[in-house]
Parts: sequence; structure tokens; C-alpha cells
Amino acid sequence: MVSRETSSSAPGFVVRTAADLAENTPGFQDETTPLARATEHSILARRTAYGRSSVGRPARTRVMVVANQKGGVGKTTSAVNLAAALVQLGQRVLLIDLDPQGNASTALSIDHHRGIPGTYDMLVDGTPLQEVAQQSGDLENLFVVPATIDLAGAEIELVSAVARESRLHKAINAHPLVGGEEAGEDRFDYVLIDCPPSLGLLTLNALVAGEEMLIPIQAEYYALEGLGQLLETVEMVKKHLNNRLEVSTILITMYDARTRLAAGVADEVREHFGDTVLKTSIPRSVRVSEAPSYGQTVMTYDPGSPGALSYLEAAREVATKGAKP
Repeated sequence: MVSRETSSSAPGFVVRTAADLAENTPGFQDETTPLARATEHSILARRTAYGRSSVGRPARTRVMVVANQKGGVGKTTSAVNLAAALVQLGQRVLLIDLDPQGNASTALSIDHHRGIPGTYDMLVDGTPLQEVAQQSGDLENLFVVPATIDLAGAEIELVSAVARESRLHKAINAHPLVGGEEAGEDRFDYVLIDCPPSLGLLTLNALVAGEEMLIPIQAEYYALEGLGQLLETVEMVKKHLNNRLEVSTILITMYDARTRLAAGVADEVREHFGDTVLKTSIPRSVRVSEAPSYGQTVMTYDPGSPGALSYLEAAREVATKGAKP
């Protein structure tokens, strides 16, 4: 078998090709058909996410960075749906839209046209976080800091700013509802930061601000190639700017149970990263793609769909890891 380690890969992380995966993927002893496997995945998601009972709150606010420099891996989709799912599980969540495209704001039906206070004002002008956060109309305990088109110029404006890479960290920690018991019962349990598909100054601000990193990975070969570069960036940030940062969660998205490649990629990631990878994978779903056009997450658009149930179970896994004993 021929495997290769790309120059951008982290040490020891070998990326295998589709041919490698196909050659080494064992056949299904019961000769399960692709359609049956897809159906089994859907049924499993419904069975494991049968209820929306609350989960325990974390001891203090968990600041999680949702990032991947590769576009199209379901990063924003995962950020907004995990945020909504966590709220349905009884958590209070603040979502910070750090992508100039503002897709997370759109998906949550948050006004983000030019002139609306948002992440740009917070990072460039120093506006307090509590003054730019908006409450979601669909979910009472979900708050969103919108991204306007002005954010596209923030990276240039921040180049000459003092402490340019730690402005988001300072803004988050200055919020009165971020922290432990001292922040009161109304504190935020989670702060999710949706990053742009790049490793620029905006993403760097997020990595300095966060304590945990959630990486969505598409179940395709190209997604694996960019993972090494991302992990190298994380290691540099840990070494020089934020030694608290840990890659705590990897979420496999756009999983197609009908293909051996998807199963092979998922096995490859789990073999290397172990328990960091969530047991729940997010399947390809038309409902997940449709929801943003209605200004909703799939959690409210079609709560019974396989995509919604999978995100709910993924959120339950995330929450269970950090809940009070």
C-alpha cells in the first residue's frame, strides 16, 4: 500500500488516497447494500436522539472556536446548528459570527446589514460585546453577534492596532455573563465562534480567545489534506499566544453512508484522533441545506430530519464532555 505524508501535515499524520482506502476497506459480511447502510444511519440517529432532555451545565463558560481553513466543509452550518441544539438541550449560548460573509447571521435570521453593530465594531472600535449581541427570535437562550460586510476590511485595519490578535479574547472575558459561578445563573454556558475559511487575523483572534477548538471535517479526501496545515497553526498559537487552546472536538460532516470513501475517511480520522472525534457523524441532508434560505437552522426548520437529529446528538456529546459531574 502506498501512503504519503504531505508537507503541510502534522508529524505522524499520514494522508492516504482513495485507492488506499478502497484497497484496505473490508467488505461487509452481511453484504449490506448502500441504501440499507444509509437507512441504518438515519434510524440510528433517530434512536440515539430520541429526546431533547436537558444536559448538565458546564462549571464555567466554554469558549469553542469552530474553524477550518478549507471552505465548504460545513463549518458555519455546524456552528449554527450546534448552537441551536445546545439551546434545545437547556444551555445558554452566545454565537459570534466572525466571517465577513455573515452566513451564520443569515441562518439565524439576525439583521446584519451595513450599519448594524456587530463583530467589526467590537474588534475595531472596542464596542462592548454585550452592546452588539442580539437575541435570536426563534430560541430564547441563543444570542448572536452578527457580522456585517464591514468586517471584510477589519484585517487591514487591525494590522497596526495594539494587541491586534487578542482583541476578541479581551471582549469575551469582559462580558459579565462569561465565567463561572461568579457570573450568576444567567451566564453563558457556551461561546461559539464561527471563523472565516482562512487562517488570517480574524481566525487568529478566535484561536487566541478560545480554550477549545471544534474542527468540522468533510468525509472526503481533500478535507484530510488541509487538516495538517490547520493543526500546525494551532500548535504555533499554543506555543506563542494561547497555551490554553486544545483541539477538543472533531466532527465529521457531509457523511454519505452509501460510499466506502466516506467510511474510510471517517475511520482514518478516528484512528488518528481517537476520542476527540465525535461518535455522531452529520449525514448529507437536503433539509440542512434548505434551512438557511428560510432564516432558520435545521433544528427549527425540520426537527425530525436525520440532519437535525444528528446535530442534536452531536451537541449532546459535546455537552456531556464538559457538564458538571
